[in-house]
Amino acid sequence: MTIFRHHPIARRQVLAGGIAGFATAIFVTPLMAAQEATLLIDGDIAAAGGTMQLTDTALSALPQIAFATSTIWTTGEIRFSGPSLAAVLQAGGAGTGDLMLHATNDYNVKMPRDMIEAEAPIIATRIGGQPISLRDKGPFWVVFPYDTQARFRSDLALMVSVWQLIEISVLQK
Repeated sequence: MTIFRHHPIARRQVLAGGIAGFATAIFVTPLMAAQEATLLIDGDIAAAGGTMQLTDTALSALPQIAFATSTIWTTGEIRFSGPSLAAVLQAGGAGTGDLMLHATNDYNVKMPRDMIEAEAPIIATRIGGQPISLRDKGPFWVVFPYDTQARFRSDLALMVSVWQLIEISVLQK
């Protein structure tokens, strides 16, 4: 069963930069200091305080998986790459419960743990080798190799293919 709900924890989107230098911002040109995108992992994990933030750099340091697939949200076949969700959960010392996936637009969906395999889905951090912009459903997107097997095109697989992913909550089993 899939559960949609509004998650009460305040969201953090760590994409926007800040103004670098008050005087420069007012009198010359605003300088934006781009901050690195961050994925929050919380809940039943081994990290101190039950919270861990993985930057794009940290996600890129995990073993990467790449595949080309079409999606119902894009045109044509696209090459996605990033770490497997399984590797991300392992890096956080996650428990074995289901997940709640949270997007920037307050879309929240429960993902059954048995959907997670060693190589699918991935937390896509790149499309065609380039970071995924917020406009293009980034910076992080849960992606299955949809073209390879019918089960990756199921309604549930499509519902948990969260783009603009900002948080993964590991639920107690």
